[in-house]
Amino acid sequence: MTKHEFEVAMTCEGCSGAVTRILNKLGDVKFEIDLAKKLVWIESDRDVDALMETLKKCGKEVKYNGIK
Repeated sequence: MTKHEFEVAMTCEGCSGAVTRILNKLGDVKFEIDLAKKLVWIESDRDVDALMETLKKCGKEVKYNGIK
């Protein structure tokens, strides 16, 4: 699996909770969230664009930082 880093404009626990709920629906991904740094790491074989679209469903600005 490839580990991707995304920057998500999260400002509170509610924001990270929304990201967690959305990513849990995918089922086949592992992820970590660092709220203080506004970073989300996702381990997945899915396409980066698909992961971006999924993260955008939380209503926050999302930026792809690359493979980590």
